[in-house]
Amino acid sequence: MLKRVFAAPDPGRARLRFAARAVLGIGLAVAACLLAGHSLVGAVTGGLAALLALFTVTDPTVRGQAVTTALLPAVGMPVLAVAAELHGRPVARDLVFLAVVGAGVYARRWGPRGHSLGVFAFMTFFVAQFLHATPDRLPELYAAVLLSVLSAAAVRFGAWCYERRLPPAAAPAPPAGTGLARVTTRQALQATAGAGFALVAGQLVSGQRWYWAVGATWWIFVNTASRGETLVRGFRRVLGTVIGIGLGLVVAVPVHGAPVPTAVLVAVAVFGIFYTAAVSYTWMMLWVTLLAELLYGLLGVLSPGLLALRLAETGVGALGAALAVLFVLPVTTHAVTDAWIQRALRCVHICTAEAAARLAGSATADPAPRVAELEQLLGRVRLSVAPLVHPLNPMPARKRRARRVLALLDDCAREVRGLVTVAADPEASHDARLAAACWRVENAVEALTAGGGEPFHRPAAPPAEPALAHLHGLEHALAELAEPLRTPSGSRLVGA
Repeated sequence: MLKRVFAAPDPGRARLRFAARAVLGIGLAVAACLLAGHSLVGAVTGGLAALLALFTVTDPTVRGQAVTTALLPAVGMPVLAVAAELHGRPVARDLVFLAVVGAGVYARRWGPRGHSLGVFAFMTFFVAQFLHATPDRLPELYAAVLLSVLSAAAVRFGAWCYERRLPPAAAPAPPAGTGLARVTTRQALQATAGAGFALVAGQLVSGQRWYWAVGATWWIFVNTASRGETLVRGFRRVLGTVIGIGLGLVVAVPVHGAPVPTAVLVAVAVFGIFYTAAVSYTWMMLWVTLLAELLYGLLGVLSPGLLALRLAETGVGALGAALAVLFVLPVTTHAVTDAWIQRALRCVHICTAEAAARLAGSATADPAPRVAELEQLLGRVRLSVAPLVHPLNPMPARKRRARRVLALLDDCAREVRGLVTVAADPEASHDARLAAACWRVENAVEALTAGGGEPFHRPAAPPAEPALAHLHGLEHALAELAEPLRTPSGSRLVGA
């Protein structure tokens, strides 16, 4: 697990910049709240609002990110008002909380913006429970949210807007469908059911910290699309919480909320959350748990008993998510995995065609954005295949096939990146054999995605020309993919 985090590729040091900018933006937000005279509760609210503004907004363009960031307070502040007004009415509070859960998940059907606003709405209600927000605190909390979102935006779009130098890549949307066939609709119902179980069971465990269970259920559903993904994510959340609690006993409890060391450790935890989020959910949860422990230390309520309670509530939330995805309109791993693999393969072909057109002298062909899209699609493939390659998967043959598919898709991506690099060289020239090679790639993709196409043929020895060499490697990887993706009868296996 350590190797996965620290040896994971970080092209352009994107994760490092993402994490460093988060520390700067959240630190600025908290400092602004304190300088404005806000209480500790106001500063914590502001810090969490800035964290969400920097973490959840993932629109493909800087303009889109700015619009979504501006909309966050418009969504969060009414939710905060309702949560505070219902503080003393548990039944109404619980029903509204479940409605926010369902609406927040359903909003993902509108892409990255819907996802960001849904997360912000849920977390605003959650933070109101965390801080026991009451109506008399609303003016301060409103001001803290606005000031912090502005501070985060100043860093993201002013002081450190590295996205302007990167080609925009649209985040891949979930598999399409209508009605109950739509994944986001099913997940909204699943998340509401799972959160309902977590809410009731969590209150039986603790009448004060029950919202931890609901939060665990919610975050297990984020960025998942099938029951297998959700079950694996639940396991990783519990594992990360266990490790984080162990770290908290060594680090957070002895600090006792002392301001200076706590501030330093909070900065480390924030950096850890942002740096590890893209490569390891377990590690991200470790840092999230440590951050929660440090905040409770600042509030003066941290103790070993509270940490044990957090673990119990996390287990309840994970159980709620597991029951929901198993029994409420389950979405199979097969359906989701197959859809993402097909989209990734089609993107491989589009990248190849764009690069070939560029080599042929086309002034409009630009494969770079397609390569960025391919990387995002491969990330979704890895997430959907995660249940099949998990160490606890009891089916070794399926695990081997899934690993083989991932390795070959990575080979495809490597060859595509190499081809695009060659195409970007103004000295590179078009070779008549490129058209034939691109046709063979198109045919191979068609055979893999539509179940048809010509029989696969292993390519001949690789040519010396760089572009043709990359196309040869791509042909070879696509030909090798035929075996793990299909049985002799043609049925798909990876997500079965």
